[in-house]
Amino acid sequence: MLGNKVFTDTCIIIEYLKNNIELEKSNCYINHIVLMELYIGAKNKQDLVEIKAKLQGFKILEIDKNVIDLSTQIIEHFGLSHGAKIQDSIIASTCLINNLPICTYNIKDFRYIPNLEIVNIRKIIPIKIN
Repeated sequence: MLGNKVFTDTCIIIEYLKNNIELEKSNCYINHIVLMELYIGAKNKQDLVEIKAKLQGFKILEIDKNVIDLSTQIIEHFGLSHGAKIQDSIIASTCLINNLPICTYNIKDFRYIPNLEIVNIRKIIPIKIN
C-alpha cells in the first residue's frame, strides 16, 4: 500500500492486525493515541502481546506541546459545530505539525479540518476478504 509516507489512523491499523490489508510499515506513522486505542481493544494479555509485536516497524510520532496547542484550537473551533473529539484532534494535529496526510476510513472525523490532507484507503487498495 502507498509508496508515500502517511499517518495511519487506528481503523486502518485494525484492518492490518486482522490481516485484511497489507501495509508498508516503513511508510506508516502513528502516535500514542493510536497505540492506546489499539491497546484498549486487546481482548486479553496475549492479544496485547500480539498487537505490540505486529506494530514493530511503525514510526511513532511524539505528541508535543505544538501538537497539543493545535489540538486545543481544533477543539475550540470545531468541538461544538462538528463534534470534534479529543483523540481525533490530537491525531489531526500530529498530521498537520508533521506535514503528513492521514490515511483513514473515517473521513467524516477529519474532513472539516482545514489543510488536513485525507487519503481514503478504499480508493487505493481493495480490502482482501479472507
